[in-house]
Amino acid sequence: MPDQSLKNAEKKLAAEAAVEYIKNGMIIGLGSGSTVYFTIKKIGTLVRQGLKINAVSTSGSTTDLARAEGINLISIDEAGEIDLTIDGADEVEKNSLNGIKGGGGALLFEKIVALSSKKNIWAVDSDKLVEKLGKFPVPVEVIPFGCERVFKIFEKKNLRPVVRRKGDSRYLTDSGNYIFDLHSGDISNAENLNKEIKLINGVIETGLFIGIADEIILARHDKVEILKK
Repeated sequence: MPDQSLKNAEKKLAAEAAVEYIKNGMIIGLGSGSTVYFTIKKIGTLVRQGLKINAVSTSGSTTDLARAEGINLISIDEAGEIDLTIDGADEVEKNSLNGIKGGGGALLFEKIVALSSKKNIWAVDSDKLVEKLGKFPVPVEVIPFGCERVFKIFEKKNLRPVVRRKGDSRYLTDSGNYIFDLHSGDISNAENLNKEIKLINGVIETGLFIGIADEIILARHDKVEILKK
């Protein structure tokens, strides 16, 4: 596993490479997380140099950073169709380009923005590329009402749920929901698992992103690789 300084250097390299896909006049979806931080900082520099774009944010933290960088934000309903969304991922499966996202808790808004986009690019460091999904737990957003029932269903399915916490309290998403992280191990069929989880009443969304990424910008040491479907 790369050390933290190398990981951060790879994140910055991949994130800034993704910015090269942005053209004047585009509507851009801005993901969330530590890699997209570098994307937003780079876009802010270009905006100050004259780049004209509108952006849709996927989280409160992204909104705060984008505004600080002078990036003009619009709502997803104002945007309609988004030209390009740049995001990160917690895991990316090498062959399928399916991924797990939501380690930062923004999976619901990230998926809505992604599904509203003509093109989705994920910028990742080399540690995120895996042969099979499942080492990183699958986040699932659930409504608080009746959540214990959902938790028990996950237990019965042997998905090994863990309630995400922030300090002494349950973690709350920007939508006011809870997150259960499923430590299921290797996922043989991510598409089927995603469907199975979403059929459970009380589940809002899963962190399994199936068939969404169009390109992966992977930074490995000081080089960038482009993975496509």
